[in-house]
Amino acid sequence: MDKQIQLEIITPERVVLREPVEALMVPGTEGYLGVLPGHTPLVTGLVPGVMRYRQAGETFRLAVSGGFMEVADNRAIVLADAAERPEEIDVARAQRAKERAMKRLKERPPGLDVARAEMALRRALARLKAAQEAH
Repeated sequence: MDKQIQLEIITPERVVLREPVEALMVPGTEGYLGVLPGHTPLVTGLVPGVMRYRQAGETFRLAVSGGFMEVADNRAIVLADAAERPEEIDVARAQRAKERAMKRLKERPPGLDVARAEMALRRALARLKAAQEAH
């Protein structure tokens, strides 16, 4: 069995990562999902959260904003709506987005799209967590 899996993380704007890794953990629609070399083929949806991958014994993190992942033949392809490395995250902006979403959900103004506000909150929390865990 191979000791690595080829990981590709792609967003509409760019290829974020294309490297062999030892393991990865993604925020799937049914909870966090771990992937090791030799993993059985699968396709799963992703939700906003912190994606982790291990490379040369070191763990790295990215904030993902949802999307899909396909695993087959020791290759994992993540098609994410957005993916950011901790050093790319504007923490102050993410904090403002979190506060704005929380305020909207608390006040519930007429016409509020609750699902959209909840998703904005999840994205902001994922960005903040990825940035915080890197320090």
